Amino acid sequence: MSGLLYVVATPIGNYDDISLRALNLIRECDILIVESFRETARLLRHHGIKREMVQIDKNNEESDTPDLVMKIRTEELTACLVSDCGTPLFADPGTALVPMALSFGIKVVPVPGPSSLMAALSVNALNIQKFYYYGWLPQKTDERKTELYRLSKFRDVIVFLETPYRLQKLLAETAAAFGPGTQAELGYDISLPSEKFYRGSLKHLSAQAQKENLKGEFVLIVDNRNNR
Repeated sequence: MSGLLYVVATPIGNYDDISLRALNLIRECDILIVESFRETARLLRHHGIKREMVQIDKNNEESDTPDLVMKIRTEELTACLVSDCGTPLFADPGTALVPMALSFGIKVVPVPGPSSLMAALSVNALNIQKFYYYGWLPQKTDERKTELYRLSKFRDVIVFLETPYRLQKLLAETAAAFGPGTQAELGYDISLPSEKFYRGSLKHLSAQAQKENLKGEFVLIVDNRNNR
């Protein structure tokens, strides 16, 4: 008894940004594990794929993951795990699946693909050799302020992700914590027709976000290397 679990990267916006390997695995696997039926169904429909899916989300992850892992193991099935977009397990449901699968001897295989993080970094103008990936800040205002103050002491490039509706708030908060003149880059709606890249001070980026009322998916890169 073993089984096989593929962790499959899917598009971050443009449905054509997916590998043939990923499409073949999604089409042929025994179990397709998704973050949400609706988002994955759109991707499958775009590529002419019709198949059943199993949803693992924040509401059923704890209760359903053990049974799913045992099914993969005892029936020696091939499963694919996908998130709504990008590479799974970065603040996505399913984080319990991989370690549990490994603990039961199921082979886990990454299937590389789109990443908003690497896409944003690949077109930066900041000459980045290394960076600190932070990801998502806490939701509570006082906790966010405390964490940003701590991060302001780091003399490094720091990368943030956030939900679209907190984009303007994050830019205002980082400008206050790191200083309004701190240089930064914002990758907005990467790979979509509305894709834009903004470069300049945090004050400038914050003003632009308010002016254009930006509320899309984004990656924020803050260059804190030269601040004192």
